[in-house]
This record gives sequence, C-alpha cells and structure tokens, in this order.
Amino acid sequence: MTRVAAVDCGTNSIRLLVADADPETGELVDLDRRMTIVRLGQGVDKTGRLAPEALERTFAACREYAAVIKEHGAERVRFVATSASRDASNRDDFVRGVLDILGVEPEVITGAEEAQLSFTGATRELTGRADMDTPYLVVDIGGGSTEFVVGDDTVHAAKSVDVGCVRMTERHLVADDGTVSDPPTPAQIEAIREDIAEGLDLVTQLVPLTAARTLVGLAGSVTTVAALALGLKEYDSAAIHHARISYEKVAELTDWLQTSTHDQRALHPVIHPGRVDVIASGALVLRLVMEWTGAHEVVVSEHDILDGIAWSIA
Repeated sequence: MTRVAAVDCGTNSIRLLVADADPETGELVDLDRRMTIVRLGQGVDKTGRLAPEALERTFAACREYAAVIKEHGAERVRFVATSASRDASNRDDFVRGVLDILGVEPEVITGAEEAQLSFTGATRELTGRADMDTPYLVVDIGGGSTEFVVGDDTVHAAKSVDVGCVRMTERHLVADDGTVSDPPTPAQIEAIREDIAEGLDLVTQLVPLTAARTLVGLAGSVTTVAALALGLKEYDSAAIHHARISYEKVAELTDWLQTSTHDQRALHPVIHPGRVDVIASGALVLRLVMEWTGAHEVVVSEHDILDGIAWSIA
C-alpha cells in the first residue's frame, strides 16, 4: 500500500484525506478524513478576488492539515483547488501561501479535471454492483460550481458550470450590507431557479443527462439533505454513504429550507454552521437536477473528488 494525502480546496470548504491505497485491489483505507468550512470564495463572484480574511482562514486550516500529514507520514501529497481559485485574479497569493505551509504547490484544476476526479472517487467502488445500473450521472454540487459527469467504467461526457450553493446565495440572497435574506423571498428563489436552469441548458448541450440510469450525488449540500431526510440526530457518514433519497423527499426538504429562517435551520445538528445560509441554494440545485433528468432517487456518496485525488497519486 501507498500512504497518500489528498487535499481538496473548494469555494466553501477545504478537506483532507490521509489514506493507505492499494491500486491492485482497489482498497482505500482511511486514516484521517476531515473538513473545515473556510469560505475561500467569499465575495469572489462580485470582486473577482480572494478576500484577505478568506485566505487567512484557509491558511489556518492548511497549517492544521500539515501537522496531520506529517504525523501520519504520507509519502505523496496532492493539493487540488477548484472553482473559487480558478476565478480569482489574485490566486498567486493563494498558491504561494499554500506552498509555504504544505511544501506542495496547489493545482488549480479545470472543470473537466475536477469532473474526472469526482467521477473516479464516487464510482470506483460501485463497479460490478448489481443494484447500480450504468451509465452513472455523477453530480458534484460545490460552493462555486457544479460538475456533471456521465460514464460507466470510463467518463463519456462531462461539464462544469458556475452554479454552486455559495455562488447562488451570494448572487441572489446577500444584500449590499452583507445580510442574508431570512428567509428568501419567492422572487429571489425564482432568480436562483433561473440561474440553475441556464446552467443546466449549457450542460445538456454536451452531457446526455437523461441517458444515465443511476444518479449519484456528491458533496456537502447533497450529504446534508440526505442527513435531514434520514432524520439523523448527528452527522453519520456511514449511514449517509450510498443512502437512496427519493425525489419527493428532496422536494419536501427543499421547500422547507427555502421557507425556514436561519435560526430554524441552525437548530438541526446535521447542518454544519458554515452551511446554514447556503444549504437552501444547494438543495435547490439537487432538486432541479432530479426534475430535469427525471430521476426518482439520488444515491448519495460520501466518496468524491477527495477520493479521486487520493487514487490519482496512489
């Protein structure tokens, strides 16, 4: 086995996986898996720059992760950065900071590369399962973008669009003074729906969404919706991994998230404090994807781009 460390830095969160990987058997054994909400993409949609305070939050998490990687003695490390750092004019500040702390240069990957890694991480362990029809449609709902990938043992088509839970929230629900609509107005929800629909229009030009037989949903918005649907009192990744959530339940929860207040959402322990204000937008992305594809259920995966990054260096 090879001991690897994978870091995924997105718009809303930064995550670390240290694992022992055996490419011959396809076994990936977690040693440490953690997530920190840093909101790196704070304000990027409006300013085109990474905010100083967002960079410092991210660097603080990197210092913590550097200690964990050293403790476990990982042989190989890969740091992948996605939507927010792709869009930022000052991304060189981000690159230098990460290099100084972790000793590895962050790779600001393209949407296509992100899609490939997400697909690998989500589907590698599904191969050969009789209850999972192919082709898969893997949908990775991030903070700044959402990736759509159709494939079976290989990727057939992929597209990344700038529709994510943080981007939609900041664009439509945040006022000039920084306050978030609580709850959103019907007009604001409709504006988000229109943005998502435009993104799906772009996706369908390249990716055959309706050809897929199994919808696999990834990332925090999807796993949080699953935790709520399962009625969990605390976040339980084992219960969430490969849970099947019906369209009806997703629609019901989306309606509640859009009409509830910040305080009402915050009462649910499975909603991370860093997701309380953005989960309604993320759930709406999932709901519209299911409506466009006609999917009756979504298979929720806890394994995603982070696992794909680990396999890429194993």
